[in-house]
Amino acid sequence: MTTLREDLTTRAAYVSDASIYRRLPRAVAEPRSVQEVRELLATARENGWPVISRGGGTSVAGNAIGEGLVVDTSRHFNRILEIDPAARTARIEPGVVCDQLRDAASEFGLTYGPDPSTHSRCTVGGMVANNACGSHSVAWGTSAANLVSLTVMLADGRLVTLDAGGTSDAALTSQLEQLRDSHLAMLRTELGQFPRQVSGYGLHYLLRENGFDTAKAFAGSEGTCGIITELTVKLVPRPAHTALAVMGFEDAIAAATAAPSFRVRGVTTIEGMGSDLLDALRTRPGQENAGQELPSGGGWLYCEVAGNTPEEALEAARTLPALAGDAVVGSVVVGDPARARALWHIREAGAGIVTRLPDGGEAWPGWEDSAVPPARLGEYLGDLYRLLEEMGLRGIPFGHFGEGCVHIRISFDFNTEPGVAQYREFIERAAELVHRYGGSVSGEHGDGRARSELLGTIYTPEALETFARYKRIFDPDNVFNPGVLVDPEPMDRGIRPGPGARTFDLTPVHAFSHDGGSFGQAVNRCVGVGACRSDSGAMCPSFHATGDEVHSTRGRMRSLAEMLRGEHLTDGWKSKETYEALDLCLSCKACATECPVNVDMATYKAEFLHHHFRQGLTSFVGRNRRPTAHLTMGWMPLLMRIATAVPGSLRAVNVLERFAPVEALTKKLGGIEPRRRMIRFNDTPLTSWFRDRTRHDAAAGRARGGARVSSSNEQPSVVLWPDTFTNFSADGPGKAAVEVLEAMGYRVLMPMGNVCCGLTWHSTGQLDMTRRTLLQTLDVMAPLIEAGYPIIGLEPSCTVMLQHEITELLPEDPRAHAVRGLTVSLGEFAAKHLQDGGDWPFDTLQTRQGPSSAVCQVHCHEKSLGDYSPELTVLGELGVDTSVVGGGCCGLAGNWGFEPGHYEVSQRLGERNLFPAIRSAEPGTIVLADGFSCRTQIAQGTDAEGVHLAQVMRAALRAEK
Repeated sequence: MTTLREDLTTRAAYVSDASIYRRLPRAVAEPRSVQEVRELLATARENGWPVISRGGGTSVAGNAIGEGLVVDTSRHFNRILEIDPAARTARIEPGVVCDQLRDAASEFGLTYGPDPSTHSRCTVGGMVANNACGSHSVAWGTSAANLVSLTVMLADGRLVTLDAGGTSDAALTSQLEQLRDSHLAMLRTELGQFPRQVSGYGLHYLLRENGFDTAKAFAGSEGTCGIITELTVKLVPRPAHTALAVMGFEDAIAAATAAPSFRVRGVTTIEGMGSDLLDALRTRPGQENAGQELPSGGGWLYCEVAGNTPEEALEAARTLPALAGDAVVGSVVVGDPARARALWHIREAGAGIVTRLPDGGEAWPGWEDSAVPPARLGEYLGDLYRLLEEMGLRGIPFGHFGEGCVHIRISFDFNTEPGVAQYREFIERAAELVHRYGGSVSGEHGDGRARSELLGTIYTPEALETFARYKRIFDPDNVFNPGVLVDPEPMDRGIRPGPGARTFDLTPVHAFSHDGGSFGQAVNRCVGVGACRSDSGAMCPSFHATGDEVHSTRGRMRSLAEMLRGEHLTDGWKSKETYEALDLCLSCKACATECPVNVDMATYKAEFLHHHFRQGLTSFVGRNRRPTAHLTMGWMPLLMRIATAVPGSLRAVNVLERFAPVEALTKKLGGIEPRRRMIRFNDTPLTSWFRDRTRHDAAAGRARGGARVSSSNEQPSVVLWPDTFTNFSADGPGKAAVEVLEAMGYRVLMPMGNVCCGLTWHSTGQLDMTRRTLLQTLDVMAPLIEAGYPIIGLEPSCTVMLQHEITELLPEDPRAHAVRGLTVSLGEFAAKHLQDGGDWPFDTLQTRQGPSSAVCQVHCHEKSLGDYSPELTVLGELGVDTSVVGGGCCGLAGNWGFEPGHYEVSQRLGERNLFPAIRSAEPGTIVLADGFSCRTQIAQGTDAEGVHLAQVMRAALRAEK
């Protein structure tokens, strides 16, 4: 039998989905087979637990959470069983992710039609359960429309197959026929009136004229009638070529009014958005200039057109703007896939972007995906805007305008009881509004806990009774997802960000400048869209390695939220459950940019560890003491400085650790993972080498870079940052950088005293020492800061500390802001030097095998918060053909990879992309990795030796330089 996870660490991670609701489950299970599902249902019966089905947990209506047994099919019950290209069908298990199915079908020139914005992580079982659609529903319809058959397990463990014509159970088929025949008029006049009428059960599919399709009727039942164990779905031909027409209108209302004009043959999407969504996107880091590709206007429609040839698709797209006449104020038509993707990014990011308003205020789902007949959308949207204005609320609408469906997140105040009351009032009035237009309170996400209570507003009592009877046929004991669709829970019960959510909130050490100085508000960033569960991109590495919701960014955010609430995790910042949830976080910062709302788990983890443990050296003794690795790794800068006070000590350490027993003892005493190899140290620190070199040059009466000492002050000066790793462990990049910068015509300086960015203390949550170290560093750096010299960082994680974290830790210190502005990476500095026409003393780099090529591991912090394109520019100028490894963090992540309990995950992450890329590289290929951690992981996981950009540049220096 599958493991029943009843620990609070797991249950807290599953407390919510992508909705505003929270329900603590009694247990969570991740079955691998039909038999395990049957056993889980038996366990639930024995304990009197309700059963909640869950896929990717991307539901925004609260229909994937509950207080009983959560059955998560996404982790293991996720096989593609068969693809039949002739029949254009796929037979799959419910946990198959949408993109997983689409990728498999693409081999046969086919695809799965429904494609919601969460297609990279939502499961097909969950899509069918909610009757999800996506942007291409204009062409391919809803999940129900693409369903052939279902196998469903009922509460008593029976399996039944549902398809067109009936079910595999004669008694069940008879009951459904009786239900249909008793309500023919209602089924024909109330249900199935337009494609996005998803609210309630889709019982119109039981009509004879609709083929008595029991599978399609089951779609959209939101887990209330049984557990899907197998699906057969339709596949459609993948368009050979597409083009995109983006048309601008005066505003979103004008775009919505025009949308039906584009429902013509060949058009596969009619997506809409307003300028307010673009404003929100531009508030995100690195997105300040987003949307420049858009045509003029205050509202836009995205219409994709398919064709047999690129020319055919492009020509068809060019005809679209004329269909709306003078309403179109600007248009852009593109056939290039890269340009199309850049335009689509704005719209597809909407689900996450709009959880924050342009001014940083919170916005929430609730009235998430209402829909009306497309011809009425413009009128409805205008009235919706007026209702928002009347009630003093703000929101950013966007959505599937061609199908009459609108997504919107609204600035509800859930922190107070009056705010919750206003939420109810708005939702009730909005439901009345959508009913006046003949619409549906849900257009693709299901009703869940957010809108089931509203079904009485849009449907007659007869319809509601028919829904209840349908559920009783499948689930007479109300085992499955109670409180949804039938006998609904109040929409304002159990709101996650509601009153009481911040019992243990406190004044944090970090400024949290983008969250009003509030840790609680930072935690509220996560609305749960689940981008951290996507297999693409760098986020989230620990989830990539484990597939465990606890180890996703979302799971950790849920644990932090439960910790702040204090209802179930009652120890506040001392919570062992939250500590466990955060343990596998590598602090890679991928979420800081890839998460649509820029959750920064690395910062939250550092803040948590600061309050979870005591500070200073006393935190390493006593009952709740820190891991020893927090001392040996966290205090490394200070320990190294102490060691170098004894001449020859680092050389002695290197010699001693060549003996396996000594190395093993060192790791045991230092709390280091025994399977790791200890790092080696420089014989002398880089700073000592640099001072000796400078004194020697002065005595010889010469300056570097071809200038005499007397003229050295005329050279532009730069400060090379002597980070701990380069200074004490790997001086090769440092020495190379000095030589390269001097050859480029710069006078290289280093700080006259001990400096440190505080990275190792920060990553281990020792924030008092981090701040103290930074303040001491600023004192030492004061003359250099005042002079305005560029500060060139070699170690990406330290560079990011100086470019980002320093002002969050010392927000009131103007010197910190100055350092942030002065700090650049070597690649950034060299690329700007090249752009400005500076001396370029480099030849094209050649190897014995010919032109140079490189496999490049971009450091996760540089990938997340920096920009590696300048480095690629420099490498291109050196003639190096560079292939960048995908997948994000190398898996070592500084101190994290040396801590016990992390080795397996670390190696798994290395094997995900990095190690295979290196092993498959041609002989002579440069292995480029600017991060000390990355080079250590490469050395300990492959036979290769990584080098820094500075070393590549030095190798390319012309001989006369």
